[in-house]
Amino acid sequence: MKLNPQLLRLNRNLVVCCVISALISAFVAQMLAEEESYLNTTITILVGYAVFFGFFGCLFYLDNKKRYQAMRPQLIKKELIKLASSFGIGEIVYIGIRWALMFYFLEIAVEPFAASLVSEAIATLFYIAVVSAVIKATKVY
Repeated sequence: MKLNPQLLRLNRNLVVCCVISALISAFVAQMLAEEESYLNTTITILVGYAVFFGFFGCLFYLDNKKRYQAMRPQLIKKELIKLASSFGIGEIVYIGIRWALMFYFLEIAVEPFAASLVSEAIATLFYIAVVSAVIKATKVY
């Protein structure tokens, strides 16, 4: 089996950003411990998204700057559309799993910090699997 270095780099960036996002989200969840479960869950996930996409955008740009400079604009546009659709499908899976799990954990009185970390870990595994599968299926890389 031949490993695709671009897909490996993308997955590395996803994992790094998910770890950073998970840690910051867990702290936010703990700070919001006195709030209603649905509010804590929603705000925690929104903060996680802001952190994740901020870091991911920077890493993606740094990894692909030279590659995209050598490509024709039409090819770049096609690739970015395929990537965005892959991430979109992954995000639907991620948000469904993450919101439901974190809300459930908070409702059964799991500590907010732990609820956030566990729900993030489970949702991230599914997210990376879905994004990788869709990227391979659409032959982005």
